Amino acid sequence: MADIKRIAIMTGGGDCPGLNAVIRAVVNTAIRKYGLEVMGIRHGYHGLYHGDFIPLTTDDVSEISTIGGTILYSSNKDNLFKYPRKDAEGKILKDENGNIVYDDVSDVAVENLKAAGIDALLICGGDGTLTSGRDFSRKGVNVIGIPKTIDNDLALTDYTFGFDTAISVATDGLDRVRTTGRSHHRIMVVEIMGRGAGWMALHAGIAGAADVILIPEIPYDINKVAEKIKADKEAGKDFSIVAVSEGAKDISGERVILKIREDSPDPIRLGGVGAIVADKLEALVGSEARATTLGHIQRGGTPTAHDRVLSARYGYAAVELAMKGKFGRMVALQGDDITDVSIEDVISVHTENVDPQGELVSVAKAMGVSFGD
Repeated sequence: MADIKRIAIMTGGGDCPGLNAVIRAVVNTAIRKYGLEVMGIRHGYHGLYHGDFIPLTTDDVSEISTIGGTILYSSNKDNLFKYPRKDAEGKILKDENGNIVYDDVSDVAVENLKAAGIDALLICGGDGTLTSGRDFSRKGVNVIGIPKTIDNDLALTDYTFGFDTAISVATDGLDRVRTTGRSHHRIMVVEIMGRGAGWMALHAGIAGAADVILIPEIPYDINKVAEKIKADKEAGKDFSIVAVSEGAKDISGERVILKIREDSPDPIRLGGVGAIVADKLEALVGSEARATTLGHIQRGGTPTAHDRVLSARYGYAAVELAMKGKFGRMVALQGDDITDVSIEDVISVHTENVDPQGELVSVAKAMGVSFGD
């Protein structure tokens, strides 16, 4: 048993259903089973840099599992190993060539942890957040990772918490536009989150009985998509449902970028592919097409029971790893079992993408779904 008396938990990156359920499991396990002190770090790495630490008790977390978001707040703009230099007013500074000036301020964060007497740091995050977690582990911080992303694209774990809730919301969106599509004989295009991985669009598309699913891993030919919809029309189906991942690429290999935020560790903001697909299909098929972007509603609201249970399992397992002194590890779900893997290995793989030849793609194609390939 490791000599652990005080642990801290932080949530980084985008908000995600189930974060509060993880926090509750960590706090209750740490206090009730091991008699530890628990600190919460607010606003992710921003709070780690600025020393924004608060104590957490079992009373603080008693009613939070059903609440979306995170009571510790979050930030996806703070890479402390590459931190934008700012003036006294908080304005980002640039050099004479117009480039942002960056500093490595990670040592400040390490000293804050030492000053607060933190023996282990539990980090809820996706690939960006856990990349910094790996880097802090290399600096001697006792880090445990907890896999969080609605995109389900972290390597070496079958599921991340938040994914089930997000695809449930996306499936509901597909179900709802179906009634409008049927009523007006329209092509209804729904843009779904997921960044560079197609897991969300694939799962929601199958669950929502989409006619077409477009994902980043399978570049699509819009003409083939149109041919599919025309064939369905000739067979008597007078409306179509198209699920499009925000990172979907056509055969040219280009993604649709909404904007670039140069002050962010994750600067590329995807968005807009749904509207483009709808416009092109309307012209090619001759049917009215409408696009709906679900956006951040996929991140919000009450987590599903599945995500609450998975979050509780992850939170418990993270504390157990800390007490065993197994640092530099991430808790993971493999099959039905909770295990742990090296954060180094997780980050070296970077993302887990849909296999174009995998089972789920084969299932969808067997049911008549087109991927535009």
